[in-house]
Amino acid sequence: MSARQPTTTLEDQRIPVRAKLAAAWTSFMFLYAYVDILGFFTPGIVEDILDGRVFEFDLSQTFSTTALTLMAIPIFMVVLSMTLPARVTRIANLVVAALYVPVTVFNVAGGFWLYFYGLGVVLELIVLALILRYAWTWPRTTARSTNLATGPDREGVRAQQQA
Repeated sequence: MSARQPTTTLEDQRIPVRAKLAAAWTSFMFLYAYVDILGFFTPGIVEDILDGRVFEFDLSQTFSTTALTLMAIPIFMVVLSMTLPARVTRIANLVVAALYVPVTVFNVAGGFWLYFYGLGVVLELIVLALILRYAWTWPRTTARSTNLATGPDREGVRAQQQA
């Protein structure tokens, strides 16, 4: 008979808001790109592209620049979410995610594979909702604890923690 091992609980570490935002933007970016990439397998799409049309738009430098910009913004939001000051990061995430909601909904327009494009839009909207929630509910600290933690004299923090 073997001795029974004690049951342990997995440590559930707190994930910083910045990491949640960067992960969410990364997920959004992959969904956004893969819906477009997988959309190429829709019958007739490649032929339309070869004829110089995407949906209702003529392929042009303006179209390609706009498409690149729409993809570059979530890419930059990954970096900006990790590097900008907290207040700026929060505002940027709220504004950009809110602006991407109608852009995302527009992407289902003209999608004749409604289940495919519909699922892509729903998944993207879920990720945008998470971004908005994470940014909106960003944890706050008191002014006193912020000054102690970020001030040039970190000895005050260590002294308080040891007390």
